[in-house]
Formats: sequence, structure tokens, C-alpha cells
Amino acid sequence: MTPSTSDRPPAVELCGAELAFGERILWRDLDLAVRPGEFVAVLGPNGAGKTSLLKVLLGQLPLSSGTATVAGVPAHAGSSHVGYVPQQKTLDEGVPLRGRDLVGLGVDGHRWGTGIRYWKTRKAAVEAAIAQVGAEAYADAPVGALSGGEQQRLRVAQALVGDPQVLLCDEPLLSLDLANQHLVSSLIDRRRRDHDTAVLFVTHEINPILPLVDRVLYLVDGQFRIGTPAEVMTSEVLSELYRTDVEVLEMRGRLVVVGTGDAIDALGSAGGLRPGEGVHHHHEDH
Repeated sequence: MTPSTSDRPPAVELCGAELAFGERILWRDLDLAVRPGEFVAVLGPNGAGKTSLLKVLLGQLPLSSGTATVAGVPAHAGSSHVGYVPQQKTLDEGVPLRGRDLVGLGVDGHRWGTGIRYWKTRKAAVEAAIAQVGAEAYADAPVGALSGGEQQRLRVAQALVGDPQVLLCDEPLLSLDLANQHLVSSLIDRRRRDHDTAVLFVTHEINPILPLVDRVLYLVDGQFRIGTPAEVMTSEVLSELYRTDVEVLEMRGRLVVVGTGDAIDALGSAGGLRPGEGVHHHHEDH
């Protein structure tokens, strides 16, 4: 985030936000202001409410209490201010779409209009988004014939086609190999730096994005902490959140989180450990 953005109105703001399903409270009293160009990682175990937070900002879930605004207006479905990057899910070879058709769905979702002017505007927006992610070489190829990394690059283009002020990313690196994780992460980082687009990035795998992150929102069992990675990823903070002993070590410039007892399972669901593993690496490529 550039210093010049610090005095500008928030791109995303949650005030006294609470989300509950019946008696189960995912989080409450959440105050968060994300500035233009800021990169915020949303971390935590399964069921902590990370994806639900994105759904609130997408206008798909109402808050139980409090307010949520995007680009200065209440969060609502179909906002042209928001781009959304979903999890990577491989599309079958039989899907009758070209790469540029997939990107164009991002325009159609905002219902820009009809007629010749609309189609000219649509075409220009699609071409610009494809260029932003460097997907020109396979824009006319069937999406089902593309690799997972190529498909996900096009999904990033789809999210950017409306020139959003806010980019919401829900596990966009899932199932990608290491090279494509870095590729997709760098595309999103370049977008926010070049266009002051605010990014909320839900992930179980922080390693590829940790150097890019300005702040972390860590959600665990109704509790949360917000701060820089250095402020949040500490033994004291994670032990308090998980309500058990968690140790954060620095080894050769890498953060290693070690849990004992129940913390192993809790941290495993938050960071991609396989059953039986007790070490969660941040700053390390697996």
C-alpha cells in the first residue's frame, strides 16, 4: 500500500460487524477498514467464517448486526466496484467456452447494457483484462483444453474486467502448483499496486503471498486479530486465539508455527498440514 492511499476513504469498511447462524457466532464486533491498494490476508481454520466474510461483501449474506460498505456504499449483490476470484476448479474439456468468453462473463454479470456501443465497450474491456494477465496467447483456445494455471489466470482477468476498486479472492491458489501460485499471486499484487485496488485474500496457504501482505485478519472460533504479519503471527497471539500452546519460531528467515496437542489439528486446518504433521511453515515454499 502506497503512503498516499493512507488518507483516502476506505475501499472496504466493516463497523461492529457480526455474523451468526442461529446461536453460532462466526465473528462479532469486527471493525476493519481496508484502504485502496492494501493487501489483507484472511486466515484461519475451516469454519471460522473467512468465505462468509467475502459473501457479506459480495452482498450474498446479510450481517446479523453492524455495517459493511464497499467503495463507500452498502455492500450489495452485483456491485461493479467488486471483482471476485474464486477457487481454481478445472473446467471440463466439453465446456463450450473460449478463454475470452470466460472473461466476458465478468462484463455480462454487471449488465452493462445492449446494442453496438455495449458490444464495443465489452470487447475493449475484455481485451484489456486479458492483456493485464498476459493471457493473449490462449484467449481463443477452449477453456477445457487449458491448464489449471491458465484457467485461473483467466478467472483473474474475469474479476478485473469491470475495473474494480476491490478484489475479493477466495482460495485462488488452491490446487495450483508452486509456479502457478506465484504467478497468480503476482498478478493480483501487480493489479493492486498499479490501480490502487484493495485486496482481501482468503487462503489456507500463506507462503506464496506473505511477502505481499500488508495486514492479516486471523479468525479462529469467534475470535480475531488484525495487524501486520509480524504483529499477528506470534506465539502469544496464536496461542490466545487457539486457546492452547502455539509456538512461532524464526528459522533462516522463515516463520515456523509449532502446535502441541489439539493445536496441531487446528493449525493443520488453517495452514494446509496433513494429518499427523505438527509444523506449519510461513515464508517457505512447499
